[in-house]
Amino acid sequence: MALWSGRFTEGADAFTQRFGASLPVDQKMCAQDIAGSKAHAAMLAAQGVISHEDAEAIAVGLDGIKADIESGALVFDVQQSEDVHMAIEAELTARIGDAGARLHTGRSRNDQVATDTRLYAKQRAADLMAANVALREALVTQAEAHFDVILPGYTHLQHAQPVLFSHHLLAYAHMLARDFERLAAARAAADASPLGAAALAGTTYPLDRHATAAALGFARPIPNSLDAVSDRDFLLDLIYACSVSCLHLSRLCEEIILWSTAEFGFITLSDAFSTGSSIMPQKKNPDFAELIRGKSGRVVGDLVALMMTLKSLPLAYNKDLQEDKEGAMDAADTLEDCYRCATGMIATMTVHPEAMAAQAKKGYLAATDVADYLAKKGLPFRRAHEVVGHLVLLCEQRGCDLEDLTLADFQAESDLFEADIVNCLNLPAIVAARTTYGGTGHAAVREQLAEVEAALAADCARL
Repeated sequence: MALWSGRFTEGADAFTQRFGASLPVDQKMCAQDIAGSKAHAAMLAAQGVISHEDAEAIAVGLDGIKADIESGALVFDVQQSEDVHMAIEAELTARIGDAGARLHTGRSRNDQVATDTRLYAKQRAADLMAANVALREALVTQAEAHFDVILPGYTHLQHAQPVLFSHHLLAYAHMLARDFERLAAARAAADASPLGAAALAGTTYPLDRHATAAALGFARPIPNSLDAVSDRDFLLDLIYACSVSCLHLSRLCEEIILWSTAEFGFITLSDAFSTGSSIMPQKKNPDFAELIRGKSGRVVGDLVALMMTLKSLPLAYNKDLQEDKEGAMDAADTLEDCYRCATGMIATMTVHPEAMAAQAKKGYLAATDVADYLAKKGLPFRRAHEVVGHLVLLCEQRGCDLEDLTLADFQAESDLFEADIVNCLNLPAIVAARTTYGGTGHAAVREQLAEVEAALAADCARL
């Protein structure tokens, strides 16, 4: 029986019942709904709205329902209840009688749903923050294990300048640290209680909204009842945080895919995070990195979908808002899986320093340092840039690298070149010279690594 059956003479059509139901989605919030109901009942008793005996019966009944849900003994039917809130209330009333029917006093499904969703968003944000930390720890571990390894840095996917592999990995650790902050902000955005706002206007019952907010672990109650039941900004914040992190993971996985090719050969993925081919026996495919890359579009789609759902909605509650949860749940679940998969790939991959070193010797990676050499001797940098460009062209014509040129070759372009130019052609020296804060020099990366590890420790304490 529908909660509004007193107003209607006919029951819902079977199709419209299924079409209008959210139970398949919102049953994930059983724990949150039960927690909210227990807090509401306890407050009603404290305010003298219902008896303490009824509140105790409600609490015991809800605990029993939760246990049966968790064990699988209780399964709800969409033809009987359109959402988890109705399902639990109906089951409670069936078990404890009139006391269960008093639970909804001073409450609407509007503030109930909003409360459950905020509790769920807070928990999922916290889960994602923990998964984020685990991936950053894996990146740091690999950075420390291969601290001195040099690989070519790229712009436009063309060889640019040599960098430490540890420096490259830490760039992703910094990205993920920002993602952590976005997830923390999403958790904070959800940390306010709508409970007690009722349908949209509050209620005539003497509710203590501050008490229920505190009991449920919220920082405060939402001050405006209309805003309380209609706001879904916090879900946008959560999905946005998920979307940005998925984009970062997509960038990381694109590089993992490239690095694991025969053309690069920088890493080998473990068998646990690879697949083969049904026809080509030699294949070892980075399928899971590809899946993470692909799933970023799915999560961004969840964000766009909710934004369009919220567009132009009038206050307060509209049935459109039933569509708010599925995308948010999908985004959080997808990102959590992607974090877990990426963590496994990074932690178990084999790094091939010799392959990175071989590629770092190609592509004239010393060119900028040669130009800087001339600039430090007084030649304007733009002129120095031109001189080195001529030297690179000479190398291309001869099929050699800058380090293969003789001193005479250098001096033919500029008499400022001296024998010490060889120091600018040594890749380890080139890397080590980048000592400015944030640079790829060993000392700078050591400093950066310490900062990343300190941030990790601080973020662990926030979980």
